[in-house]
Amino acid sequence: MLFPHKTRLTMKRAGLNQLSRSCRPSVYGRRRNHCVIVPAKVGRISNALERREHTWFVRTNDVSDLTVIVGEDSFHLHKVHLHAPSFQIPMLSKSGYLNKLVFNRMNNEAADSSISMHIDNLPGGCQIFQLVVKFCYGVAVDLTATNVAPLYCAAYFLEMTEDFGHGNLISKAQAFLSFIIFSSWRDTFNIFTSCEDVSFWAQELGIVKQCSESIAWKACLDPQAIGRVVNDDELCFKILTNNNNSKNKDGGASEIVEECWWFKDVSVLRIDHFVEAICAIKTKGATPRLVGNCIAYWTSKWLQKFKLHSDSREAHRDTIESLIRVLPNEKNSVCCNFLLHLLKAGWMLNIDHELTTELEKRVAMMLECCCAGDLIVKNYRENDTVYDVSLVIRVVQAYATHFTRDLTSGMRLAATVVDDYLALVARDDMLSVKAFQLLVEALPADARHCNDKLYRAIDMYLKAHPKLTEEDRRIVSRAMEYHKLSKEAREHAMKNDRLPLNIVARLTLSEQVNATKSILSNNLKYRRSESEETVRATRGIDNSRWFKYHKKLQMMKAEVEKMKLQVCSLQVCKVELQRQMRIAPK
Repeated sequence: MLFPHKTRLTMKRAGLNQLSRSCRPSVYGRRRNHCVIVPAKVGRISNALERREHTWFVRTNDVSDLTVIVGEDSFHLHKVHLHAPSFQIPMLSKSGYLNKLVFNRMNNEAADSSISMHIDNLPGGCQIFQLVVKFCYGVAVDLTATNVAPLYCAAYFLEMTEDFGHGNLISKAQAFLSFIIFSSWRDTFNIFTSCEDVSFWAQELGIVKQCSESIAWKACLDPQAIGRVVNDDELCFKILTNNNNSKNKDGGASEIVEECWWFKDVSVLRIDHFVEAICAIKTKGATPRLVGNCIAYWTSKWLQKFKLHSDSREAHRDTIESLIRVLPNEKNSVCCNFLLHLLKAGWMLNIDHELTTELEKRVAMMLECCCAGDLIVKNYRENDTVYDVSLVIRVVQAYATHFTRDLTSGMRLAATVVDDYLALVARDDMLSVKAFQLLVEALPADARHCNDKLYRAIDMYLKAHPKLTEEDRRIVSRAMEYHKLSKEAREHAMKNDRLPLNIVARLTLSEQVNATKSILSNNLKYRRSESEETVRATRGIDNSRWFKYHKKLQMMKAEVEKMKLQVCSLQVCKVELQRQMRIAPK
């Protein structure tokens, strides 16, 4: 017999509405679903199962002649009826596994001798075997969400099928298991938790798959069709009965459930069960962004408990690899910052190289459309930089390797993001010159059409590191091209005593050459205009006045020639400075 606790209603009623009504006292009343089972027929009835330390005894009038040792506990049972030897007790008549073991031993030993046997790999161990013994001896067994899955696995292990009696343990446990998975959202997760110790059997018997599909079906319902309620089981009950009224019992309008209402519950699952649930949710048609957000939520909770110990590295490595493999392939399904944290954890744990490379490329693809804040990943070790700059360097290098062909506009967007990030990390005292240089030079030279943001980052770095040598300041500043600076930036740079001397000299010389060229160009235009006016004015006047203007014109030409010589002299100085800079050690 199988009947829900206290209600004594059978599970033979068909249909969703009848099933929902039958479980309403336990679901809607916020009590866990559970029921009491007994076998349909028993050859021996016992009142109780007694325990004395690690030894269990069935309370009967017969002497025990069968000892089953499970783990550290031993169970003193019976293989035959003392007064009717041909009559087998329910323990053997309901379990094909025990039946074969006992009768194989009886063929080799005396029929009336006691038999002792070990069962070392029983799913659920001695706690579950205790329930099996109670069931076989006619003692009522209380099934709950926390024990039904391992009991179902143990029943399969012991071969307690219908071939050994109608209403055997497999059928009863399976019926209640299917019922509770379908009816209760909360208890589905309790079943998931109970499967952790019987993982192999739970996978083989499809328990994990059933739980995953149940969660996926409920999670993928239209959230606008579900009213927000206080209790998870109450929510599940509303789903099952299609009770989508817009008013609650108090007459107030119920709020709409958010699309991610199930994230918190799913985040408690172990990684293998979480992956199963996510795969089922994908199959049900959830949007890639919703799936990605759920994976990010689970990972954020897991990373808070992440501790890198030698004895747990392999488990953590498997976790990261599983998360990467289950990520949706769509580009915007997960944010750049989450992928960077996942990548950092993968490097720390030395995960599969192919997965690392694919993750790097995926983050690099998002570089053009993210912002500097998305690249922030903190370091937590002492004597290290505040932010993990090496992580960003590798991503930018991957971008330069795979995504810079014929993408000038996109490359400039990426350069802007990198320069903004440089400004964020430049104040870090622990950031080395080498790291700063590598990040600046990770992109091609033509990636930046304007160096103003780069100059700002360089200036902030030099300000935060006042003890740098002249050579270090040259290394930091050498990627900056002065002709790509705006007028305001050039004026600021020429007065900036933090910049190395060669950069200041180059900027000053360039500014003087440009100013001289500008003056010369303006003077030539002015003189040309003035000479034309002079020629026109001399027409119709006397020769003396014409010679006077002609003399002025000759003086102006001489002045122009003098300015040309000055420009040539400046050019020579410029070439000499450039030569000296090339000769100077870098």
